[in-house]
Amino acid sequence: MEQLLKYFPKLSEKQQQQFAALFPLYTEWNAKINVISRKDINNLYEHHVLHSLGIVEAINFRPGTDVMDIGTGGGFPGIPLAIFFPEVHFHLVDSIGKKIKVATEVAKAIGLDNVTFFNGRVEEERKKFDFVVNRAVMPLPDLVKLVRKNISKRQQNALPNGIICLKGGELQQELQPFKHCADTWNLSDYFEGEYFSTKKVVYIAIQ
Repeated sequence: MEQLLKYFPKLSEKQQQQFAALFPLYTEWNAKINVISRKDINNLYEHHVLHSLGIVEAINFRPGTDVMDIGTGGGFPGIPLAIFFPEVHFHLVDSIGKKIKVATEVAKAIGLDNVTFFNGRVEEERKKFDFVVNRAVMPLPDLVKLVRKNISKRQQNALPNGIICLKGGELQQELQPFKHCADTWNLSDYFEGEYFSTKKVVYIAIQ
């Protein structure tokens, strides 16, 4: 929590309580259903919560925005973003039922009312969203093909509608087809620590 408040000092009391509740909740659920590497659970705030909030450095979602998080696993980046943006709706999708159960139970326990869940493949989801977010679930060209159908034509944010994902490593080749409609942010410019040295936020506008 100290790390979070260092970078996001204006969190409301309710948001602070919700973020603080994540560690005991994920520790308890992770003992039953492994959604985070057991060796990594003590790094929950740095490697999962703060990493998810890297998307905040790229965009300040306006109230009423609809966002789909695909391959959410136990709820990342969707749950931290839903706490941070209480007036934005997040739809969390994962094909593994046990993982969606964890995300659903965590959201319920902290009183998140701006999230919905879908246990299934993103190919089955037909609804429209302003943005799709995820954490490195697949190569960018495959991702764009998969979710293009889900991007709404209605524009209401500073960035045109599209995909915002958290990626690591060398991305030049993946980004080549999108060089005229993509942007990247190095998370090492915002967050200290070795973990963020190669982490990036990647945005691709979908026309």
